[in-house]
Amino acid sequence: MEVKILKKENDLWEDYVQRSPISTNYHQSGWQGVIKKSFGHETYYLMAIAGGTARGILPLAHMRSRLFGNFLVSLPFFNYGGIIADDSETVEKLISSAVDIAKDLGADHIEFRHLYNKLPVGQTREHKVTMILDLKGDIDFQWKAFNAKLRNQIRKAEKSGLQIKIGGLEDIPGFYEVFAENMRDLGTPVYGRAFFQNVLTSFPESARVFSVIFQDRVIASGIASWFKDTFEVPWASSIREYRALCPNNLLYWEAIKFAIENGFKKFDFGRSTPGEGTYKFKEQWGAGPVQLYWQYWMKDGRSLPELNPKNPKYQLAIKVWQRLPVALTKVLGPRIVRNIP
Repeated sequence: MEVKILKKENDLWEDYVQRSPISTNYHQSGWQGVIKKSFGHETYYLMAIAGGTARGILPLAHMRSRLFGNFLVSLPFFNYGGIIADDSETVEKLISSAVDIAKDLGADHIEFRHLYNKLPVGQTREHKVTMILDLKGDIDFQWKAFNAKLRNQIRKAEKSGLQIKIGGLEDIPGFYEVFAENMRDLGTPVYGRAFFQNVLTSFPESARVFSVIFQDRVIASGIASWFKDTFEVPWASSIREYRALCPNNLLYWEAIKFAIENGFKKFDFGRSTPGEGTYKFKEQWGAGPVQLYWQYWMKDGRSLPELNPKNPKYQLAIKVWQRLPVALTKVLGPRIVRNIP
């Protein structure tokens, strides 16, 4: 068995992704181009091959900065990635190859973001879950499955005159205005608009922009993406001053209807921390938690990295960021966030 590093999209890779029962959206090789075009990171897409057949894959991106360190991630910016393989021998081969690359690059650690499969990699964090709703397959049945409070919130949005638009690249500007303002309010550096444009350009058949419009203004918006039987909205935001109109509820309901109408079986609300606000919002739709395993190879047995907003050393920076003009965060944010996985 040999492990090859792929530098571009590859049919053998894609065939493996399609036949693996645990592959995710972000195992598709098209995301390699999105990462490189949007952030400039070098990628290492590892594929284990035996007898001309793919046996397993591991997509990696290399991130390096003075502020956040030198490391590899599978995959940054997304909920999932990690190793998918036919057997334990292939898993070990891919881990070994990844460690060799990390050592060559002088990296301090490798982060594997696994869904479903907890592997013998090293230390593991189980602090996050993804919230998945099993769709009813019928819009009326789905509606009746919601509790009265949720249905009333959706009706309120509809009665308030909110309109929904489903589009593509042309709707990125409206989405980005809402997203940038929301990220500022959260104290989080915002991605550059080009990142979202690259997502829609790279996946024109499996990505859409859902926008909620009030009085000719986009007040909530999300980018939806899908793969196999799963539909997800990995990026969604709304403007705080309109929250009383429940635009988020309308946004997700329209996305759920779209998913049902197009035959999807699962609706993935994305990762959350159990018990926190976003977790409870997703739970009200009937979504249930599925454990995520973030696993680490650490150089010289070092302690696990703490690149998260709960780290006390980032609290002052978050408070300062929340006071910046949105226009300034659009300039500074992409330079910072490109190195935050």
